[in-house]
Amino acid sequence: MGLGLIASIIVGGLAGWIASMIMKADTGLLTNILLGIVGAVVLNAVLALMGIYAANTWVPQLIVGIIGASVLIWGYRKLKS
Repeated sequence: MGLGLIASIIVGGLAGWIASMIMKADTGLLTNILLGIVGAVVLNAVLALMGIYAANTWVPQLIVGIIGASVLIWGYRKLKS
């Protein structure tokens, strides 16, 4: 069923913000939302390939979003340097 559009934006924004704090990235609100949503989508896809499925509720998706966004920030920094 999923979280829905509004919930995904909220969870994505929160996940991106937490990831930017963890990674000490200076990103804005829109970037935080995008990082959180894209990070969650990418990491959910990777986990699904491994046979692991995160529940479609707030807390698991927030955790997946934080990890995914952190990986995206890390990858961007590696490509940039």
